[in-house]
Amino acid sequence: MQAKTKWESKMKLTGVSGEHSVLLDSKRPLGDDAGMTPKEMVGIGLCGCTAMDVVALMKKHKQPLEALEVSADIESSEGGHPVVFKKINLTFDLKGNLDKQKVIESVQLSQTKFCGVSAMISKAAPISYKVILNGEPLAEGEAKF
Repeated sequence: MQAKTKWESKMKLTGVSGEHSVLLDSKRPLGDDAGMTPKEMVGIGLCGCTAMDVVALMKKHKQPLEALEVSADIESSEGGHPVVFKKINLTFDLKGNLDKQKVIESVQLSQTKFCGVSAMISKAAPISYKVILNGEPLAEGEAKF
């Protein structure tokens, strides 16, 4: 993988990897808030990586997944620089006529074996998670790699 950023103006940057690009910016007053900050991109990358694992595992187990939303509540350090992630709570919210054990197993596998972004971030900040299926809480756990 290759990645690079190009400065556009003020605090705006364009991040490029392969054929894809994304606009990065800083919050006001330093930037124009025209794109996500780099830390927000890391949070999105974490949610996206683990979501892809769960979707793939649901397909492997022939589960009729109707919807999946992964959200991250990220607590950052305070009182000095650099400001870093201190603790992360993930919520996996799935919908569909799914086998509860397959759902739990898929999230556990993502958070203990497959998600490379979780594996990297969990070295610096603990990641906990909860699993919800059709509005019903199913399980809680911690990323362990």
